[in-house]
Amino acid sequence: MTTPQIHPSILSADFARLGEELQKIPTADAVHVDVMDNHFVPNLTIGLPVVQAIRRATNLGIDIHLMIEDPDRWAPTYAEAGAESVTFHAEASAAPIRLAQQLRATGARASMALKPATPIEPYLDMLGELDMLLLMTVEPGFSGQAFLEMVLPKIRRARQAISAAELPVALQVDGGINAETIERAAAAGADTFVAGSAVYGAEDASEAIDQLRTLAARGHRCPQTPTRSTAS
Repeated sequence: MTTPQIHPSILSADFARLGEELQKIPTADAVHVDVMDNHFVPNLTIGLPVVQAIRRATNLGIDIHLMIEDPDRWAPTYAEAGAESVTFHAEASAAPIRLAQQLRATGARASMALKPATPIEPYLDMLGELDMLLLMTVEPGFSGQAFLEMVLPKIRRARQAISAAELPVALQVDGGINAETIERAAAAGADTFVAGSAVYGAEDASEAIDQLRTLAARGHRCPQTPTRSTAS
């Protein structure tokens, strides 16, 4: 498994001082940018002009998470704007394989997200078309929600499938990731972690990133294995 990657979410940052907020996270592996349209999820955030401004303001990789309707139309545009990774939701895409191929054709990493209640199994055959799989650990739409423990078995199943196929697919989790939850998510098999309030709510954002990375690495050293009941 790769070194844990920490992607702070600017959804928890001060939008009025976004340039300064980006400067607080030099040790991050990328900056996570949530794009919401108030249709696919009940929240409205930022769009392409702000993403373009972020691209000019930071040398960090940009990890776009599109929580929008019709990502088949819009996702390639964000890749062309300079995002290194673009995530679309399987629940919103009409042609996820084609979209993943289009994103890769632009030079961006193609990533697909699943809501907590969306099963992973129907999408296992398309893992080879992806560079990253995002499993939501809260219902998408708002920051600050509590981590959903019920997603841990799905993380384990996804990790098992990726490992069995020997694919270089990152496994990202997003939602409720903090010092209390990241180790469990890492032990289940996640290697890329989106953290919002755990980073931007800390007194020292860079120090918080380092702590999260250390905890995730500890989780990787103690992987979880599902318990099996035995007949008596």
